[in-house]
Amino acid sequence: MTKLRKQRRKKKFRYNVNRKRLRNKIHGVGNIKCKEISNEWENHKSVETNLKEMGLSYDPNKTIKIEKRVKRKVKPDVSNKNNSEWMEVVEEIPQEISATKKTVAEKLLVDSKLPREKMLRLPGSQVEWLSYLLDTYGKDYKAMSKDKSNYKQETWKKIRQQIKLFKSVPEQYQVYLDKRGISADVEDDTSSDGEL
Repeated sequence: MTKLRKQRRKKKFRYNVNRKRLRNKIHGVGNIKCKEISNEWENHKSVETNLKEMGLSYDPNKTIKIEKRVKRKVKPDVSNKNNSEWMEVVEEIPQEISATKKTVAEKLLVDSKLPREKMLRLPGSQVEWLSYLLDTYGKDYKAMSKDKSNYKQETWKKIRQQIKLFKSVPEQYQVYLDKRGISADVEDDTSSDGEL
C-alpha cells in the first residue's frame, strides 16, 4: 500500500510551472553573443560541425592531445646540457575549413588582439569619501586612516591604493579636479607619491 501512495504523490500536476518554457530552457541551444560566430552559424548542422567548419575547436582535449603519464616522458636528463627536451612543439592539426567560414577564426584572432577599453567605475559613495579625504588631508595617508569616517578601519596603504585607483579612472577623477579648479597637469606634477 505504501508504494502506491508514494507513486500517486509524485504525479501531481504543478500549475505554477510553465512546462513549455521549462522544456525550451533545458533543450534550447541558447543565444550566441559573438556576432562573428552567429553570422556564420547554420541551425541545421550540429554544434561540433559548425565549429569545425569555422576553424574552432569543439573539444580542446581532442584538438590538443596530451598523453597519459606525461611526467615520465617530460622528465629531463640532468646530464644533458641541451635544453631541447624542454621545448614543446605544438603540432597544427589540419582541418577542412571552407573558404567563407575560414575568416571567422581570423576575425576572432584579430579581435582578441585589439586593446580593450577600461570600463572601471567606482561607486559614488566611495568617490565622495575619497574626495573628502583628499580635500581634508592632501597626501597624509596615515592621518586619513585615523579619520572618524574610516569606519571600515582601512590601513593607510589600503587608502593609498584606493586613491591611486580613483586617479586611474579619468571620468570620475576629472570631475573631482574640475570641481576643485585644479588642472590635470598641475596634479600630475605633484602626484609622485613617496613612501611614508
